Amino acid sequence: MIQIDMKKGVVILTEEDAPGGQHQVSHRMDTQEAFRAVSRAWIRAGWDTKYVYGFSWFGRPVIQLPDDMIRIQEVIYALKPDILIETGVAHGGSLVFYATLFEAMKKGRVVGIDIEIRPHNRAAIESHEFFDRITLIEGSSIDPDIGARAREEVKESDTVLVILDSNHTRDHVLEELRMYADLVSVGSYIVATDGVMGEVVGAPRTEDDWSWNNPKEAALQFVAEDSRFKIEEPAFPFNEGLITERVTYWPGAFVKRVR
Repeated sequence: MIQIDMKKGVVILTEEDAPGGQHQVSHRMDTQEAFRAVSRAWIRAGWDTKYVYGFSWFGRPVIQLPDDMIRIQEVIYALKPDILIETGVAHGGSLVFYATLFEAMKKGRVVGIDIEIRPHNRAAIESHEFFDRITLIEGSSIDPDIGARAREEVKESDTVLVILDSNHTRDHVLEELRMYADLVSVGSYIVATDGVMGEVVGAPRTEDDWSWNNPKEAALQFVAEDSRFKIEEPAFPFNEGLITERVTYWPGAFVKRVR
């Protein structure tokens, strides 16, 4: 349980003891502990109210937490990839977001893969002013033929970043991680998004098995089997505040290729 006393400027947490007891811990608002607790509650409230369904980018819906988009922008600007492969297209908002970054940097293309690109979404993406930096591939992201088509978009000298945002089951994401691992450049990432599933079990629109059946668990299994990769948070390029952790729908997402 969390209580917020705005007058006193404290966050009060009621924590469980074993067996069956409770105790309270109070944190001042200006502490990492208070911010972490309030952020967890905000993430859950945002999930319940479908907060992320209220944003767009250059005219296309982008169903992402704004914090995550700013953080991935930092990674993209640091890496300046030649190719960004994203599995999961939906309305195309994130594809357009990445395309605008590439346009601003005067380099880079985004390849979007989806098992079904609905005609109205395809028409909107293909008519968008930044479509010349977007390639669409329709088919399952774990189909070897689709993987081969994605590889055709990559030159040997390209710096490649991969973002996984399609089917979020553990097994599907694990197969994506295995399929696209060889394309990822050393020092770059495969980003296994939406591990938040494991943190909102019991909320609306969730399943009981999400506690283990989620992208974060897939990432953990993948790095255990492929020593070329590890889970590593990108450093904040600028931070004069007290907070050092992301507020995110993508916990444990950044799977970095280290060799």
